[in-house]
Amino acid sequence: MQLDTAIMNWNTCFTSKSLAESVPKKDGRSNFQKDYDRIIFSSSFRRLQNKTQVFPLPGTTFVHNRLTHSLEVASVGRSLGELVGHFLIENDDINLGPEAITFYSRDLSSVISSGCLAHDIGNPAFGHSGEEAISNFFKVNDKMEIDGKPLREFYQKEQWRDLTLFEGNANALRVLTQSFRGKSPSGLGLTLTTLASILKYPCSSSHQDKSFRHRKKYGYFQSEKEIFKSVAQGLGFKEDLDAYSYHRHPFVYLVEAADDICYNIIDMEDAHRIGLLSKAIVSDLFLDLIKKLDLQEVNVSSVLATFKGIGDDNESIAYLRAKCISALVIASVREFMDNQEDILKGEFSSGLIDEIERKTGALKEVEKVSYEQIYRHESVLEIEVAGFHVMSELLSIYLPAVLRETKSHLDKTIVALIPGQYHLHLNSDDYYLRTMNVLDHISGMTDAYATELYRKLKGIEI
Repeated sequence: MQLDTAIMNWNTCFTSKSLAESVPKKDGRSNFQKDYDRIIFSSSFRRLQNKTQVFPLPGTTFVHNRLTHSLEVASVGRSLGELVGHFLIENDDINLGPEAITFYSRDLSSVISSGCLAHDIGNPAFGHSGEEAISNFFKVNDKMEIDGKPLREFYQKEQWRDLTLFEGNANALRVLTQSFRGKSPSGLGLTLTTLASILKYPCSSSHQDKSFRHRKKYGYFQSEKEIFKSVAQGLGFKEDLDAYSYHRHPFVYLVEAADDICYNIIDMEDAHRIGLLSKAIVSDLFLDLIKKLDLQEVNVSSVLATFKGIGDDNESIAYLRAKCISALVIASVREFMDNQEDILKGEFSSGLIDEIERKTGALKEVEKVSYEQIYRHESVLEIEVAGFHVMSELLSIYLPAVLRETKSHLDKTIVALIPGQYHLHLNSDDYYLRTMNVLDHISGMTDAYATELYRKLKGIEI
């Protein structure tokens, strides 16, 4: 696939091209609008409805799951895209061509909202606990013998780092672009622009370095190495260390900001809804945030008066939540435009919300209360521990059976339980690709399915 590699600017940092060679049929929608539709109708996206966001999914009280979180992030992302697109067009110092004007006026919002929809699509069941369980399995079982060979010796150095540092961000690129057995080639067929918007960490696991924001984690597995390179070079990413490590694309900052805004604010609303935090605590935190942002567009006195006039506790907190999100969107757009030259050059080493926090301290107390009273709450910790054991045990069942060359009857039965779409490489000579197919199956499971399967395969429930 031959792609243009011109130096990035606001006229060249987007393209309607995808990884697929074929030209999509025209039906009135832009390719960027099609990205949104393809993600939202995909089975991987639908499965997010039964993946934990923070709190265990209760029976009657509504709290957010990964799907509702992603939809709300997409809504905030759409607003960010629309506002930034407008300001780029109105900026006299930026000389945009006709194609760019059309893109920023109509399609940037679709790209950002699509990236937001997909930002968690690679997360396994039980969230970060699921990621840690997969990573830990390989770390603690490195000497486990399969066919007389330690597990570690089945993989190359770079592949082993992928497995021992399993990363949901990298898995998102895999989910969106992989050709699974019986599925369409090039995955969902998304544009390079939408794929670029989710590459928060445009480097491999070997280049991961927590002292740099854009390399704090990593963005692709070795199995998607060339796909990543096509995206980066096709859009003119600024090279960092080598041809497989780059600085971020500008649109990443908007997707990241939308996610940061939502989880900082909405987790507080959920905590109030289930009775974990009082109305007084949450309302004081939200009002303090609005005051510290000190925006002309958000009148604190008017917000307070309206809040006091709402009788329903949940509705009054929802009102403040909406005002906080609106204020943070305005502040994020301002931060993006103030730093747009450095962002475009790949020289902006912070995040939009981080810069807002550095200047105002608006989120300090929210983050403190969230950590101490939400993320370390007993119910949250219990689901982390349970999820860790479920994911670890499933890997201990599936992986040895797939890696063994001479399979027992039980091994063959276990392999037969893996859905057909994940059988593409199960007979490959490349053990890494075999392993990735196992991880495709396990990481794609919902919380409920993983728990149910664990109980069945362990003989707890027959």
